[in-house]
Amino acid sequence: MRKGSAVSGPNRMLYGLIFLAMFMSLGHHIDHLIRGNHVGWPLTEHVTPFTYSLGVYPLIFLGLYLYASGRVGPGFWALLSGSGALFVAAIHFGPAAVEPPADIINMYEPRFVGWLAFAWLVVFVAVLVATCMYELRSWFRQRETPSRSERG
Repeated sequence: MRKGSAVSGPNRMLYGLIFLAMFMSLGHHIDHLIRGNHVGWPLTEHVTPFTYSLGVYPLIFLGLYLYASGRVGPGFWALLSGSGALFVAAIHFGPAAVEPPADIINMYEPRFVGWLAFAWLVVFVAVLVATCMYELRSWFRQRETPSRSERG
């Protein structure tokens, strides 16, 4: 058995990346609250991308439970972090962005605080992408390693 595989027990690096991504997500949601723009239900009566993004927390806690019990592996986390990266990037960057960088940067005075909040967002997306890549690699390695029953 390889150290760090789903078979030999929980992968510390995987847990570390999951918790780092969750910490970055919480920080970004707190930034929304501080700025007071682009928030939604349950803080306002409107359902917005902010509202949908809150759904990640129950998915993370469910995933942690299922991962600890051996019911899901790195593939679950690759899907969650990869789709999270795409969602956050689509909301904040590109021509169809609902909340472009200026809506973050320009809400703070002094302006450097807005740039810090924007930098947090960029690092958050980078963490999600890096997490997805690590999880995909772990998933493919896990699939390449024959199980005990296949080995003999």
